[in-house]
Amino acid sequence: MAARGVRPDPYHIWMSEVMLQQTTVQAVKAYFEKFRRLWPTVGDLAAADTEEVMKAWAGLGYYARARNLKKCAEAVARDHAGVFPDTEEGLKALPGIGDYTAAAVAAIAFNRRSAVLDGNVERVISRLHAIETPLPTAKPQMRALVAAMTPRDRPGDFAQGMMDLGATICTPKRPACSLCPLNETCLALKTVDPETFPRKAAKKGKPLRLGAAFVAVDADGAVYLRKRAETGLLGGMTEVPGTAWTSRIDGDTSIEARPFPAEWQPCGAITHVFTHFELRLSVYRATVARAPPIGTMGENGWWEPAETLAGQALPTVMKKAIAQAIPQAFGPQDAEPKRQMRKTTA
Repeated sequence: MAARGVRPDPYHIWMSEVMLQQTTVQAVKAYFEKFRRLWPTVGDLAAADTEEVMKAWAGLGYYARARNLKKCAEAVARDHAGVFPDTEEGLKALPGIGDYTAAAVAAIAFNRRSAVLDGNVERVISRLHAIETPLPTAKPQMRALVAAMTPRDRPGDFAQGMMDLGATICTPKRPACSLCPLNETCLALKTVDPETFPRKAAKKGKPLRLGAAFVAVDADGAVYLRKRAETGLLGGMTEVPGTAWTSRIDGDTSIEARPFPAEWQPCGAITHVFTHFELRLSVYRATVARAPPIGTMGENGWWEPAETLAGQALPTVMKKAIAQAIPQAFGPQDAEPKRQMRKTTA
Protein backbone atom coordinates (compact mmCIF):
# COMPACT_ATOMS: atom_id res chain seq x y z
CA MET A 1 0.00 0.00 0.00
CA ALA A 2 1.51 3.32 -1.04
CA ALA A 3 2.02 6.18 1.39
CA ARG A 4 -0.77 8.74 1.42
CA GLY A 5 -0.23 11.34 -1.28
CA VAL A 6 2.07 9.07 -3.29
CA ARG A 7 0.35 7.65 -6.36
CA PRO A 8 1.57 4.17 -7.38
CA ASP A 9 2.98 3.67 -10.88
CA PRO A 10 0.18 2.31 -13.12
CA TYR A 11 2.74 0.25 -15.03
CA HIS A 12 3.84 -1.55 -11.89
CA ILE A 13 0.27 -2.05 -10.64
CA TRP A 14 -0.86 -3.45 -14.00
CA MET A 15 2.12 -5.76 -14.35
CA SER A 16 1.84 -7.12 -10.80
CA GLU A 17 -1.90 -7.75 -11.15
CA VAL A 18 -1.42 -9.65 -14.41
CA MET A 19 1.32 -11.78 -12.85
CA LEU A 20 -0.74 -12.48 -9.74
CA GLN A 21 -3.64 -14.00 -11.65
CA GLN A 22 -3.83 -17.66 -10.56
CA THR A 23 -0.38 -17.37 -8.96
CA THR A 24 0.99 -16.86 -5.45
CA VAL A 25 2.69 -13.67 -4.32
CA GLN A 26 5.75 -15.71 -3.37
CA ALA A 27 6.05 -17.15 -6.87
CA VAL A 28 5.57 -13.75 -8.51
CA LYS A 29 8.10 -11.68 -6.53
CA ALA A 30 11.22 -12.72 -8.42
CA TYR A 31 9.49 -12.42 -11.81
CA PHE A 32 8.15 -8.96 -11.01
CA GLU A 33 11.59 -7.72 -10.00
CA LYS A 34 13.13 -9.29 -13.12
CA PHE A 35 10.64 -7.55 -15.42
CA ARG A 36 11.16 -4.21 -13.64
CA ARG A 37 14.90 -4.58 -14.05
CA LEU A 38 14.79 -5.63 -17.71
CA TRP A 39 12.01 -3.24 -18.80
CA PRO A 40 11.72 -0.29 -16.37
CA THR A 41 8.92 1.43 -18.31
CA VAL A 42 5.95 0.32 -20.37
CA GLY A 43 7.75 1.73 -23.41
CA ASP A 44 10.73 -0.52 -22.73
CA LEU A 45 8.44 -3.56 -22.54
CA ALA A 46 6.65 -2.52 -25.73
CA ALA A 47 9.98 -2.31 -27.58
CA ALA A 48 11.30 -5.61 -26.20
CA ASP A 49 11.69 -8.70 -28.35
CA THR A 50 8.71 -11.01 -27.81
CA GLU A 51 10.96 -14.05 -27.49
CA GLU A 52 12.90 -12.37 -24.67
CA VAL A 53 9.65 -11.59 -22.84
CA MET A 54 8.54 -15.22 -23.14
CA LYS A 55 11.92 -16.40 -21.86
CA ALA A 56 11.67 -14.09 -18.85
CA TRP A 57 8.16 -15.39 -18.14
CA ALA A 58 9.07 -19.09 -18.52
CA GLY A 59 8.08 -21.08 -15.42
CA LEU A 60 5.37 -18.70 -14.22
CA GLY A 61 2.67 -20.49 -16.19
CA TYR A 62 -0.54 -19.37 -17.89
CA TYR A 63 1.47 -18.11 -20.84
CA ALA A 64 -1.37 -16.23 -22.52
CA ARG A 65 -0.75 -13.64 -19.79
CA ALA A 66 2.77 -13.01 -21.12
CA ARG A 67 1.53 -12.60 -24.69
CA ASN A 68 -1.21 -10.22 -23.52
CA LEU A 69 1.30 -8.32 -21.36
CA LYS A 70 3.41 -7.63 -24.44
CA LYS A 71 0.40 -6.71 -26.63
CA CYS A 72 -0.99 -4.39 -23.96
CA ALA A 73 2.36 -2.62 -23.52
CA GLU A 74 2.55 -2.12 -27.28
CA ALA A 75 -0.98 -0.67 -27.34
CA VAL A 76 -0.22 1.75 -24.50
CA ALA A 77 2.99 2.90 -26.19
CA ARG A 78 1.44 3.13 -29.66
CA ASP A 79 -2.04 4.46 -28.94
CA HIS A 80 -1.66 6.33 -25.64
CA ALA A 81 1.85 7.83 -25.85
CA GLY A 82 3.04 5.46 -23.10
CA VAL A 83 0.42 6.60 -20.57
CA PHE A 84 -2.19 4.17 -19.23
CA PRO A 85 -5.85 5.25 -19.49
CA ASP A 86 -7.15 6.31 -16.06
CA THR A 87 -10.66 4.84 -16.26
CA GLU A 88 -12.02 1.29 -16.13
CA GLU A 89 -13.54 1.69 -19.59
CA GLY A 90 -10.29 2.91 -21.10
CA LEU A 91 -8.28 0.16 -19.42
CA LYS A 92 -10.69 -2.59 -20.54
CA ALA A 93 -10.18 -1.48 -24.14
CA LEU A 94 -6.55 -2.61 -23.89
CA PRO A 95 -5.52 -6.18 -24.84
CA GLY A 96 -5.78 -8.72 -22.03
CA ILE A 97 -7.39 -6.42 -19.45
CA GLY A 98 -10.75 -7.55 -18.08
CA ASP A 99 -13.04 -6.40 -15.29
CA TYR A 100 -10.78 -7.28 -12.37
CA THR A 101 -7.50 -5.86 -13.68
CA ALA A 102 -9.20 -2.71 -14.95
CA ALA A 103 -10.84 -2.11 -11.57
CA ALA A 104 -7.63 -2.79 -9.64
CA VAL A 105 -5.50 -0.43 -11.76
CA ALA A 106 -8.20 2.26 -11.79
CA ALA A 107 -8.61 2.14 -7.99
CA ILE A 108 -5.01 1.67 -6.88
CA ALA A 109 -3.18 3.74 -9.51
CA PHE A 110 -5.79 6.40 -10.31
CA ASN A 111 -7.90 6.61 -7.15
CA ARG A 112 -11.09 5.71 -9.03
CA ARG A 113 -14.05 4.37 -7.03
CA SER A 114 -13.95 0.93 -8.65
CA ALA A 115 -15.17 -2.36 -7.22
CA VAL A 116 -12.15 -4.67 -7.05
CA LEU A 117 -13.12 -8.34 -6.77
CA ASP A 118 -10.42 -11.00 -6.67
CA GLY A 119 -10.52 -14.42 -5.03
CA ASN A 120 -9.59 -13.02 -1.63
CA VAL A 121 -12.29 -10.35 -1.73
CA GLU A 122 -14.84 -12.91 -2.92
CA ARG A 123 -14.11 -14.96 0.20
CA VAL A 124 -14.47 -11.96 2.53
CA ILE A 125 -17.74 -10.78 0.94
CA SER A 126 -19.29 -14.25 0.76
CA ARG A 127 -18.68 -14.76 4.47
CA LEU A 128 -19.61 -11.25 5.50
CA HIS A 129 -23.03 -11.62 3.82
CA ALA A 130 -23.35 -15.44 4.05
CA ILE A 131 -23.99 -15.64 0.30
CA GLU A 132 -25.53 -19.00 -0.53
CA THR A 133 -25.34 -18.64 -4.31
CA PRO A 134 -22.33 -20.61 -5.55
CA LEU A 135 -19.50 -19.18 -7.61
CA PRO A 136 -19.22 -18.13 -10.36
CA THR A 137 -22.96 -17.31 -10.44
CA ALA A 138 -22.56 -15.12 -7.34
CA LYS A 139 -19.95 -12.82 -8.89
CA PRO A 140 -22.37 -10.04 -9.99
CA GLN A 141 -23.96 -9.99 -6.53
CA MET A 142 -20.57 -9.85 -4.87
CA ARG A 143 -19.37 -7.07 -7.18
CA ALA A 144 -22.44 -4.99 -6.36
CA LEU A 145 -21.83 -5.43 -2.63
CA VAL A 146 -18.17 -4.44 -2.97
CA ALA A 147 -19.15 -1.40 -5.05
CA ALA A 148 -21.53 -0.27 -2.29
CA MET A 149 -18.79 -0.68 0.34
CA THR A 150 -16.02 1.08 -1.59
CA PRO A 151 -15.46 4.59 -0.21
CA ARG A 152 -14.97 7.66 -2.37
CA ASP A 153 -11.90 8.58 -0.36
CA ARG A 154 -8.85 6.34 -0.95
CA PRO A 155 -10.64 3.53 -2.83
CA GLY A 156 -7.30 2.03 -3.80
CA ASP A 157 -6.28 1.61 -0.17
CA PHE A 158 -9.68 0.05 0.55
CA ALA A 159 -9.23 -2.42 -2.32
CA GLN A 160 -5.78 -3.43 -1.15
CA GLY A 161 -6.99 -3.68 2.43
CA MET A 162 -9.80 -6.05 1.43
CA MET A 163 -7.40 -8.19 -0.61
CA ASP A 164 -4.94 -8.33 2.27
CA LEU A 165 -7.74 -9.18 4.71
CA GLY A 166 -8.67 -12.20 2.61
CA ALA A 167 -5.05 -13.25 2.11
CA THR A 168 -3.95 -13.02 5.75
CA ILE A 169 -6.98 -13.26 8.09
CA CYS A 170 -10.08 -14.42 6.19
CA THR A 171 -8.15 -17.36 4.78
CA PRO A 172 -9.68 -20.41 3.04
CA LYS A 173 -8.88 -22.68 5.99
CA ARG A 174 -8.89 -21.81 9.68
CA PRO A 175 -9.62 -18.07 9.29
CA ALA A 176 -8.49 -15.90 12.20
CA CYS A 177 -11.99 -14.60 12.89
CA SER A 178 -11.10 -13.24 16.33
CA LEU A 179 -8.66 -10.82 14.68
CA CYS A 180 -10.95 -9.74 11.85
CA PRO A 181 -12.07 -6.07 11.98
CA LEU A 182 -15.41 -7.13 10.39
CA ASN A 183 -16.21 -10.01 12.76
CA GLU A 184 -19.07 -8.19 14.54
CA THR A 185 -21.07 -7.94 11.31
CA CYS A 186 -20.02 -11.21 9.66
CA LEU A 187 -23.15 -13.29 9.05
CA ALA A 188 -21.22 -16.50 8.37
CA LEU A 189 -19.44 -16.24 11.72
CA LYS A 190 -22.75 -15.71 13.50
CA THR A 191 -24.72 -18.51 11.85
CA VAL A 192 -22.54 -21.19 10.19
CA ASP A 193 -18.96 -22.26 9.69
CA PRO A 194 -17.16 -19.49 7.73
CA GLU A 195 -14.93 -22.11 6.08
CA THR A 196 -17.89 -23.32 4.04
CA PHE A 197 -17.93 -20.01 2.14
CA PRO A 198 -17.78 -19.11 -0.63
CA ARG A 199 -20.17 -21.74 -1.90
CA LYS A 200 -18.95 -23.44 -5.04
CA ALA A 201 -20.65 -25.47 -7.71
CA ALA A 202 -19.62 -29.12 -7.88
CA LYS A 203 -16.42 -29.53 -9.86
CA LYS A 204 -16.33 -31.65 -12.95
CA GLY A 205 -13.41 -34.03 -13.32
CA LYS A 206 -10.67 -32.84 -15.64
CA PRO A 207 -10.49 -34.80 -18.90
CA LEU A 208 -7.26 -36.69 -19.57
CA ARG A 209 -5.18 -36.09 -22.67
CA LEU A 210 -2.24 -38.22 -23.78
CA GLY A 211 0.86 -37.52 -25.81
CA ALA A 212 4.54 -38.25 -26.22
CA ALA A 213 7.65 -36.06 -25.93
CA PHE A 214 10.96 -36.85 -27.62
CA VAL A 215 14.13 -35.46 -26.07
CA ALA A 216 17.02 -35.52 -28.54
CA VAL A 217 20.49 -34.98 -27.05
CA ASP A 218 23.80 -34.63 -28.89
CA ALA A 219 27.21 -35.84 -27.73
CA ASP A 220 27.89 -32.51 -25.98
CA GLY A 221 24.62 -32.56 -24.06
CA ALA A 222 22.80 -30.00 -26.21
CA VAL A 223 19.03 -30.54 -26.49
CA TYR A 224 17.03 -30.16 -29.68
CA LEU A 225 14.26 -27.57 -29.25
CA ARG A 226 11.68 -25.98 -31.48
CA LYS A 227 9.18 -23.16 -31.23
CA ARG A 228 5.45 -23.77 -30.92
CA ALA A 229 2.96 -21.98 -33.15
CA GLU A 230 2.15 -18.44 -32.04
CA THR A 231 -1.53 -19.22 -31.44
CA GLY A 232 -3.18 -21.76 -29.16
CA LEU A 233 -2.13 -23.24 -25.85
CA LEU A 234 1.47 -22.31 -24.92
CA GLY A 235 1.64 -20.29 -28.14
CA GLY A 236 5.08 -18.97 -29.00
CA MET A 237 6.80 -21.01 -26.28
CA THR A 238 9.67 -23.45 -26.73
CA GLU A 239 9.23 -27.24 -26.71
CA VAL A 240 10.86 -30.56 -27.47
CA PRO A 241 9.33 -32.41 -30.44
CA GLY A 242 6.26 -34.46 -29.63
CA THR A 243 2.89 -35.70 -30.72
CA ALA A 244 -0.43 -33.94 -30.61
CA TRP A 245 -2.22 -34.15 -27.26
CA THR A 246 -5.30 -36.30 -27.67
CA SER A 247 -8.14 -37.55 -25.50
CA ARG A 248 -8.36 -40.73 -27.60
CA ILE A 249 -7.08 -43.73 -25.66
CA ASP A 250 -6.00 -45.25 -28.95
CA GLY A 251 -3.98 -42.13 -29.90
CA ASP A 252 -0.40 -42.85 -30.96
CA THR A 253 1.74 -41.91 -27.94
CA SER A 254 4.26 -44.72 -28.37
CA ILE A 255 7.75 -44.75 -29.81
CA GLU A 256 6.14 -45.37 -33.21
CA ALA A 257 5.27 -41.65 -33.23
CA ARG A 258 8.96 -40.69 -33.10
CA PRO A 259 9.82 -37.61 -35.19
CA PHE A 260 12.83 -39.27 -36.89
CA PRO A 261 14.68 -42.61 -36.74
CA ALA A 262 17.06 -43.00 -33.79
CA GLU A 263 17.74 -45.27 -30.84
CA TRP A 264 14.87 -43.92 -28.77
CA GLN A 265 14.69 -45.19 -25.20
CA PRO A 266 11.60 -44.88 -22.95
CA CYS A 267 12.19 -42.72 -19.86
CA GLY A 268 8.84 -43.06 -18.14
CA ALA A 269 6.01 -40.54 -18.13
CA ILE A 270 5.16 -37.17 -16.66
CA THR A 271 1.82 -35.61 -15.70
CA HIS A 272 0.92 -31.94 -15.89
CA VAL A 273 -2.39 -30.34 -14.94
CA PHE A 274 -3.66 -27.46 -17.07
CA THR A 275 -6.72 -25.38 -16.21
CA HIS A 276 -9.12 -27.49 -18.27
CA PHE A 277 -7.42 -30.87 -18.63
CA GLU A 278 -4.76 -33.20 -17.29
CA LEU A 279 -1.92 -34.16 -19.62
CA ARG A 280 0.11 -37.35 -19.45
CA LEU A 281 3.21 -37.52 -21.66
CA SER A 282 5.29 -40.61 -22.39
CA VAL A 283 8.91 -39.43 -22.59
CA TYR A 284 11.62 -40.84 -24.87
CA ARG A 285 15.29 -39.96 -25.20
CA ALA A 286 17.83 -40.48 -27.98
CA THR A 287 21.44 -39.42 -28.52
CA VAL A 288 21.89 -38.15 -32.08
CA ALA A 289 24.53 -36.51 -34.25
CA ARG A 290 24.70 -32.73 -34.08
CA ALA A 291 22.95 -31.98 -37.35
CA PRO A 292 19.40 -30.77 -38.03
CA PRO A 293 17.33 -33.98 -38.03
CA ILE A 294 15.13 -34.73 -40.98
CA GLY A 295 11.37 -34.29 -41.14
CA THR A 296 9.47 -32.10 -38.71
CA MET A 297 12.51 -31.60 -36.49
CA GLY A 298 14.44 -29.43 -38.92
CA GLU A 299 11.86 -26.77 -39.81
CA ASN A 300 12.11 -24.34 -36.90
CA GLY A 301 14.40 -26.08 -34.44
CA TRP A 302 17.85 -25.57 -33.00
CA TRP A 303 20.34 -27.23 -30.67
CA GLU A 304 20.40 -25.56 -27.27
CA PRO A 305 23.58 -26.02 -25.15
CA ALA A 306 23.00 -27.59 -21.75
CA GLU A 307 24.37 -24.55 -19.92
CA THR A 308 21.76 -22.20 -21.44
CA LEU A 309 18.81 -24.59 -21.48
CA ALA A 310 17.21 -23.16 -18.33
CA GLY A 311 17.12 -19.69 -19.90
CA GLN A 312 14.88 -20.72 -22.77
CA ALA A 313 11.14 -20.04 -22.93
CA LEU A 314 10.25 -23.54 -21.80
CA PRO A 315 6.87 -23.99 -20.12
CA THR A 316 6.80 -26.14 -17.01
CA VAL A 317 5.39 -29.17 -18.83
CA MET A 318 8.39 -29.16 -21.19
CA LYS A 319 10.82 -28.74 -18.32
CA LYS A 320 9.22 -31.78 -16.71
CA ALA A 321 9.62 -33.80 -19.90
CA ILE A 322 13.27 -32.81 -20.32
CA ALA A 323 14.02 -33.49 -16.65
CA GLN A 324 12.44 -36.93 -17.01
CA ALA A 325 14.91 -37.72 -19.78
CA ILE A 326 17.84 -35.72 -18.34
CA PRO A 327 17.50 -35.61 -14.53
CA GLN A 328 20.36 -33.11 -14.15
CA ALA A 329 19.00 -30.67 -16.75
CA PHE A 330 17.57 -28.13 -14.29
CA GLY A 331 18.38 -27.00 -10.78
CA PRO A 332 15.97 -26.54 -7.84
CA GLN A 333 15.45 -22.89 -8.81
CA ASP A 334 13.69 -24.03 -11.96
CA ALA A 335 11.02 -26.03 -10.13
CA GLU A 336 7.36 -25.33 -10.88
CA PRO A 337 6.04 -22.36 -8.84
CA LYS A 338 3.01 -22.91 -6.67
CA ARG A 339 -0.21 -21.27 -7.83
CA GLN A 340 -3.85 -20.68 -6.98
CA MET A 341 -3.50 -17.77 -4.54
CA ARG A 342 -5.03 -14.97 -6.58
CA LYS A 343 -7.99 -16.22 -8.60
CA THR A 344 -9.07 -13.43 -10.93
CA THR A 345 -10.40 -12.80 -14.38
CA ALA A 346 -7.95 -10.44 -16.10
